[in-house]
Amino acid sequence: MPSAKILEQKKQAVAELSEKLKGACVGVVVDYKGITVADDTKLRKELREAGNEYKVVKNTLLSRALKDAGIDGMDSVLEGTTAIAMHTEDYVSAAKILSKYAEDSKTFELKAGFVDGKVVDAEAIKNLAKLPSKEVLIAQTLGGLNAPITGFVTVLNGTMKGLVVALNAIAEKQGATA
Repeated sequence: MPSAKILEQKKQAVAELSEKLKGACVGVVVDYKGITVADDTKLRKELREAGNEYKVVKNTLLSRALKDAGIDGMDSVLEGTTAIAMHTEDYVSAAKILSKYAEDSKTFELKAGFVDGKVVDAEAIKNLAKLPSKEVLIAQTLGGLNAPITGFVTVLNGTMKGLVVALNAIAEKQGATA
């Protein structure tokens, strides 16, 4: 039986992790075995620069923190070496970085994840990684919304130009007869 001090530290660690999970819009759980220290440092730096928090955690602590955060259904993947990357705003950066690394590595693999509190499998994380960034999606959406307006203005401009040409022709005809 662990001492009261160690038990209290573990409870505090679970509570902190649970709060981070509640605040995160996305989380990606990976099996990090076989990663070298140099690669791990590079991976952590890349994740940190993108605004993600990456943490190696014990499976039992992560399981309890996930339950406290209301994210159920991930216990089946919490075996072996486990790390989690989380972000509070960007849905795709962690998935992109970790998916790219998993493709290049033979041992590093995606286990599962969550999006807005709903558990998703590794395949869904790979699909999430294929999405463009938030800024690109917003630009595409605005471009799609802008296209009909541009077409409408072009049609109106053509109609106005035609009206001006017709009025000009009538004015010239009346000026020639007078």
